[in-house]
Amino acid sequence: MKKETINTLQAALEGLGISPCPPIDVEVPKTGAHGDISTPIAMGLSRIQKKAPRKIAEEIVAAIKDRGPFEKIEIAGPGFINFTFSREYLLNAVRRLLGHDRSLLREDIGQGRKVLAEYVSANPTGPLHIGHARGAAVGNSLCNLLEEMGYSVEREYYINDFGRQVKLLGMSVYAKYQQLLGIESEFPEEGYRGQYIDDAAHGLVSERGEIFRDVPFSSCGTEITSWAYLKMLDMIRNDITLFGVKEFDNWISERDLYDRGEVGLAITDLRDRGYIYEKDGAVWFRSTDFTDDKDRVIIKTDGSYTYFSSDIAYHKDKLDREYDIIIDIWGADHHGYIPRIESVMQAFGYDSSRFKVILVQMVNLLKHGEPFKMSKRAGTFVTLSDVVELVGADTTKFIFLTRKADSHLDFDLDVVTAQSAENPVFYVQYAHARINSILDNARSKGIDLSHLGDEDLSGLELDEELTIIKKLLAYPIMLEAAARACEPHRITYYLQELAGLFHAYYHRHKVITDDMPLTLARLALCASVRVVLLDALTILGVTAPEKM
Repeated sequence: MKKETINTLQAALEGLGISPCPPIDVEVPKTGAHGDISTPIAMGLSRIQKKAPRKIAEEIVAAIKDRGPFEKIEIAGPGFINFTFSREYLLNAVRRLLGHDRSLLREDIGQGRKVLAEYVSANPTGPLHIGHARGAAVGNSLCNLLEEMGYSVEREYYINDFGRQVKLLGMSVYAKYQQLLGIESEFPEEGYRGQYIDDAAHGLVSERGEIFRDVPFSSCGTEITSWAYLKMLDMIRNDITLFGVKEFDNWISERDLYDRGEVGLAITDLRDRGYIYEKDGAVWFRSTDFTDDKDRVIIKTDGSYTYFSSDIAYHKDKLDREYDIIIDIWGADHHGYIPRIESVMQAFGYDSSRFKVILVQMVNLLKHGEPFKMSKRAGTFVTLSDVVELVGADTTKFIFLTRKADSHLDFDLDVVTAQSAENPVFYVQYAHARINSILDNARSKGIDLSHLGDEDLSGLELDEELTIIKKLLAYPIMLEAAARACEPHRITYYLQELAGLFHAYYHRHKVITDDMPLTLARLALCASVRVVLLDALTILGVTAPEKM
């Protein structure tokens, strides 16, 4: 619909001598009374043409010689131009969908541009929790979406394997290990707790025996810490596999950045650019030259590096790999970190408009409307594997994507385990399964479904049927907008609306009737809905079950 409308408008503007043609925005109106697709182009041209928007709209409509696929073109309000498509056009779109015309489903807006998306990147100090899971769902679906829209996407996990947190992991496992061997060992005050630390200590005894028995941490800490963090990393990899998100293309180690000297080289580069200075015995990055509210310490007075130092090196490494777009998906508590990383990008000469940060809010797990803690396995938080084990990966991913990433989300176990319309995952997946059941029923009655796209579809004349077709045609418009905004949650909104239209139609009208031409037309409509449901669920990383 978008292509048809823009092509029509471009021809009309050229006929009016308006060249070069300005960008044309179109949108699907919220109400059918405003047509199937609308454009505010007349308002945009008003200042240039020095005319009232409505007058310009009238001239544009008059210049549309061939109304092509449109049944009606109207002017509304101050100058909106609303287009209503002909029934013939809508029925032909069903045929194209059933003919697997991929151009009807999406637009190649990426044109092969390279995108790097970094997400999850949890410290390798324990299992992934429910907050990390939401970041994984957002990152995975966004990457899927961008790939489908023509971008070349790489998925990346940054391993924070250097510094105090990883050392605390090693100290925690060391203390438990000594205790298992009957040696008194004080547990670190800020150490990690939970069954997974006990499991790691048992694993260390099993694999390494008693070789560290009563050995001071100062002598064996490096080896134990390395062993423990690799075990945690394996746990994280297993959690990601369990969750059913695609494997990361790159795993980048913070420790490796230090070992290769990348941190020092990045700071030297910034110094050469004039953005490094020394004050009060520390080394500072002059981030206030850009978007940050204050300069940042990168080397402390004791000569040790701050966490920010490795972040500088890591983002320089991203820049050196020459991506067109860099996307970081962080927890919402990192909001204040955005301007300092933007400052790093600008200091290295990168257009910060090509750098995007998506913040992911935490998830509130509820049962009977009250906060719910499912397990003590991880100590103080609910793990991803706990949730997946209880409600499944599909349900978890879909629910995480029912809100914008930076919005708070209540994950209500009573709702997501219910097989009812209140459960959005069930509601959408059941629409796909129901269509499969209808088509199977048709086959069992001897109806040939091999040529649905070639059948006479003129029997599709109900308002509900045409509304469903228009919703299908709005799919690529929604996908493009979701990709440009980096908001995959828009797909779940769309799916719930489409499923709602289909379920309501199914309850009011029989698909398989005594009228064979009408039956075939309605089966074609059902099959076209299935095409879009499957496509959208696949982008979300959610399965489309054949039966439920």
